[in-house]
Amino acid sequence: MAHSDRVLKRHREHHPQVSIGLFFILLGVALLVATNDWLNLGSVREYFTWQAALIFIGILLVLNLNFIGGLILLSIGGWFWIDDLYGNIPELVKTIYWPSVVVLAGLMFIVSTFFKKGHKNNLSGNK
Repeated sequence: MAHSDRVLKRHREHHPQVSIGLFFILLGVALLVATNDWLNLGSVREYFTWQAALIFIGILLVLNLNFIGGLILLSIGGWFWIDDLYGNIPELVKTIYWPSVVVLAGLMFIVSTFFKKGHKNNLSGNK
């Protein structure tokens, strides 16, 4: 029993180099966008805020198949970034933002079960 738990855990974890590689790729893209001011935010300092850090970490979590944690960080960072960009969040966004996040969380739970199911089938020899 303990052996199967270790095997299952090992198959669910990503190799550390994959996560580090994703980190550097996303950081490079973020630097490219910031130095060329493609989002018209102004100086590079305007791009690297705590909201952007939350969004960045959220994207990394989603890419590493940690959907719920990534969605939560993306949602919080996005909410406060919208507030900073517009000064006052538009009424339509206030009305649909958090219900949409809850619906996405439900979808993420469903999608994550398919990923977990695939690992269990591979371990038992079923294809």
